[in-house]
Amino acid sequence: MEPTKLERRRLSTASLVFIIIAASAPLTVLAGGIPTNFAVAGLLGVPQTYIVLGLLLVLFAVGYTAMSREIQNAGAFYAYVTEGLGNRQGIAAAILALVSYNMMQIGLYGLFGFASANLIAEFTGVALPWWLTAALGWLVVALLGVRSVDVSAKVLGVVVVLEFVVVLVVDVMALGIAPEGVSSAALQSSEFFVPGIGVLLAFGIAAFMGFESGAIYSEEVIDPRRTVSRATYIALTLIALFYAFSAWAVSVGVGPSSVVEESQTYGPDLIFQWLGQQSPMLANFANILFVTSLLAVLLAFHNATARYFFALGRSTVLPGFLGRTAKNGAPRNGSMLQSGLAIVVVAGFAIAGINHELGDLFPVITLFTWLTNAAAFGLVFLLAITSVAIIMWFKRNPNGRGIWTRIIAPGLATVGLTAVFVMILANFGLMIEAEEGSALIYIMPGIILAGGIIGLIWGQIIQSRRPADFEQMRDQDQLTDDEELAIARDDVDEGTSV
Repeated sequence: MEPTKLERRRLSTASLVFIIIAASAPLTVLAGGIPTNFAVAGLLGVPQTYIVLGLLLVLFAVGYTAMSREIQNAGAFYAYVTEGLGNRQGIAAAILALVSYNMMQIGLYGLFGFASANLIAEFTGVALPWWLTAALGWLVVALLGVRSVDVSAKVLGVVVVLEFVVVLVVDVMALGIAPEGVSSAALQSSEFFVPGIGVLLAFGIAAFMGFESGAIYSEEVIDPRRTVSRATYIALTLIALFYAFSAWAVSVGVGPSSVVEESQTYGPDLIFQWLGQQSPMLANFANILFVTSLLAVLLAFHNATARYFFALGRSTVLPGFLGRTAKNGAPRNGSMLQSGLAIVVVAGFAIAGINHELGDLFPVITLFTWLTNAAAFGLVFLLAITSVAIIMWFKRNPNGRGIWTRIIAPGLATVGLTAVFVMILANFGLMIEAEEGSALIYIMPGIILAGGIIGLIWGQIIQSRRPADFEQMRDQDQLTDDEELAIARDDVDEGTSV
């Protein structure tokens, strides 16, 4: 009989931090997210965006990590909403999360295929179609996805460290060049608290997507009581401060008076254009690392999606074969299903892009832009719902937690995340570069919301047809008494582990 448990106690705090940060892709945010935010918002206050959103997500993390100490489940959103709001609502959240994570992961193949094809053409002169390089990336992700989780953690760790080094070098160079002097213009409140703040926040939140994935690995970490909490806080703090500092450095390096205009002119190529003028060698290395960072993001979201399939298969929300693992503890069947969905969607866009008027930019403007922005919309919605579920669960199970953890922090997070969700919805046409009145403005968010509605309906069907399974969903694969005792007795030194 095939095993049905993930490999226990493999990931240390450091390993989990690397996995979380890889999902947010520091170099991808520097090259793509920061210039895009400057360009679309037309404001200098981009650095402040990352600080404000970081503080908001720390508020969310207060309750989220507290709940992760009580409930360990690979389907984090699913488990927490189920415990807080009920089984049907949990199933709705699970399907919504599954759709969002799949769209985020699959959409990234569009940017990866485009960037990697351009990189190969630049270095070799060989022009490959984007879908072929995307398929090569898909193969790497598919193979790593069925390996033990610590293999992925090591690969992601190397890439993340290199990303941080390159981004820091770029930041230092920018501050050193500073054509208009080291200016604090981008840090002035007048560049943030103005009309257009909604655009800043709507675009900025995408840079943090993946920070919540730490709880997905709660069954595989060394210490389920502490590792997820530590890693989430460390990753969030690093991401917020690093992105804020980098955005400020970009504004100084390009010049506060011209960074918005330059971003609107060059878009995601701004950093590489600027870097090429300063150090062609470093620009080439950054281009290579940009592609590998995208591969790391693909792997991080692939692993998260595979674990959602696993959690839902194990709890019988989806077919039971998805709840089985390989001998190495990897959620093999869920991983293979995610890979299958990805190749089908990418193939569909590849066919649609043949002779399209958008030319080489087709995978970026369609596959990448449409799917990843819709996914960010869905994940922010899930964060807001999960905040409510956390409040409701701690209301019934205070477990000695103070009012800050149980009510105030998650309550403030609910309000803030709901506001960001509304801002994304209001600016969605702008985010996907759709013309006013375009059906895509409604179709893409509609796909996300439809996932939640289908989940509610499916939950009702399970309750009617399989009431025993429905009632037992909350008890699926929590730590056994023996495992609880082992953790209590064994104070593992994380520094000596993977």
